[in-house]
Amino acid sequence: MFGIRRPLRRALSLGLPTAWGAVAIAYKLACPLAQQDGWGARIVTSFVFFAVGTGLILHVRQRLLRELRQARRIATAAQNVLLRPLPPHVDGLGVAAAQLSADRGATVGGDLYEVIATEHGVRVVMGDVRGHGLPALGTVAALLGSFREAAHDEPDLDRLLRRLDRALARHLRERHREEHPTSGRTPDAPVAEEFVTLLLLEIGRDGEITALNCGHPWPYLLSRGRAVRSLARADPLPPLGPFPLPTGPLPATRCGPLLPAEALVLYTDGAEDARDARGRFFSLTAALEKALHDHPVSPQQILRTVQSSLLRHTGGHPTDDVALLVLENARPRRLTPSAPPGRRCTRGSRRPG
Repeated sequence: MFGIRRPLRRALSLGLPTAWGAVAIAYKLACPLAQQDGWGARIVTSFVFFAVGTGLILHVRQRLLRELRQARRIATAAQNVLLRPLPPHVDGLGVAAAQLSADRGATVGGDLYEVIATEHGVRVVMGDVRGHGLPALGTVAALLGSFREAAHDEPDLDRLLRRLDRALARHLRERHREEHPTSGRTPDAPVAEEFVTLLLLEIGRDGEITALNCGHPWPYLLSRGRAVRSLARADPLPPLGPFPLPTGPLPATRCGPLLPAEALVLYTDGAEDARDARGRFFSLTAALEKALHDHPVSPQQILRTVQSSLLRHTGGHPTDDVALLVLENARPRRLTPSAPPGRRCTRGSRRPG
């Protein structure tokens, strides 16, 4: 049935414009009124050709709209494959995630996220690819594919980050060969202006958070005292792409434990860079503080509150892609120790085990 419909639809798409043109030509050649020079005849002839032209324009417009809807369906399917829906719970952590795309022609953006339970702990990636829409899909696919495999294989975040860096470099080289097939060589930095900000987190069974940050915004911590504060102040590494990673061991950032009922909110810079019609920046911390006073406080509720506040601030049209990821420690209290007061992230080697 599908094989019959496609040739029939193609025949109709060609036949209708031909029929409109045949009507106009037949009128001009065969209708006696079209041969007269009076005002009445001219008005009728103009009306006929206007109707024919309008019909052709409407037909072309309808065909373009069909193609646009098909492209959006394909883009939505691609996004669902790449940014697959996350489960509500991963190894005792409550999870909620969403993305808002700035590309009105497609529903995909340049942001990426994933949460995977491994033998090393729950590993999380949040990234922001330069640009948005369909051109960023290849980079998102390369990084997520590498992370989903390497998160289980690599024992520490240092080696995991280096796997992602190699995957990005390989993807950019392959893209350069496709875009410049006659160049004859592959340069060391084929797309120098391309970069990706990336945040890697590892949350152990004791709730201890370890992080490696490559130019990405640090997440916010929502504590039981209904306070919102940045997780860390450590200087991040440069974004992936333009510069090679240091050759020595990469110092991981130890951020203390994520206590029961506490939550982390990871985001891309499109959230804090969003502006309203007057040019005022969106206050993510204010939206998070508002979410803490909602009942019940859950990852899904935090996500809905921030999303609605952001869309209201931008009038429903953010100018950059926005990704949000909320992780709440829903594990039994006996699995996580008490947090020392005034905790801050510190640089150090990865904890034993």
